[in-house]
Amino acid sequence: MSNALPLPLFYRAPQALSLERHRDWRLRMGDYRFAARTPYVPMVIGEFVAAARHYPILFADAELPSPVALLGLGEDNLFVTDGAWTEGMHVPAYVRRYPFGFVATGDTEQFALIADTASERFADSGDEGVALFEDGKPSALTHQALEFCEFYRRDAAATAAFCKALKASDLLVSRRADVTLPDGRKLGIDGFLVVDPARFAALDDATIVAWHKSGWLALVHSHLASLDHFNTLLARQSARTESADSSQSSANLPVEHPVHC
Repeated sequence: MSNALPLPLFYRAPQALSLERHRDWRLRMGDYRFAARTPYVPMVIGEFVAAARHYPILFADAELPSPVALLGLGEDNLFVTDGAWTEGMHVPAYVRRYPFGFVATGDTEQFALIADTASERFADSGDEGVALFEDGKPSALTHQALEFCEFYRRDAAATAAFCKALKASDLLVSRRADVTLPDGRKLGIDGFLVVDPARFAALDDATIVAWHKSGWLALVHSHLASLDHFNTLLARQSARTESADSSQSSANLPVEHPVHC
């Protein structure tokens, strides 16, 4: 039996970037097709305000709950069509950093930049795309990826602290959302947690002051406001279902043969 840890969402063959192994590798242009079948993705607190304008922000039910952006009610991401993310919608940082990422090294304070070598965006030879290394050194692209992943890592650590505080204050409760589509199909969203408004309102004064200074009160308010977007998801799911049904009906229409005189 394998003791390997499960791979992070999207990643299939992550490798630490190194000059010896990836000297000639290049990154090609790409789109968001890799996220088209992903109904939710991890979030960090630095993007709560932006994400709350478009998606429900929930918390994955785990030993340490963690925030996610809900992007669909079934198996699909309702905001990716033909590889394009819906214009004007916030693209979660977890999605934007792919196909790069980071992994802890032997020193818990040190992290290495990784790349998902299974991504179609990488080429291990040729001239297409942007080089990962130039003149034996990381290219500007690699430096940008490293900076973005380092920013994400720091924000992820701050997110973990926020989630620990939510759990310690016993604010998170299980919720289930059931929706019925126009075609009669029923979809259920479970396995997630939300902040209980009554428990949140009952926080003691000392905690409220501390959370205000840390910015956590605003995060909770963004989370609670974002839950209104379940209706947005339902509308998008209904429109996609109706479009698929319409396309299927058109495909099944009999072919009319013209009569020539």
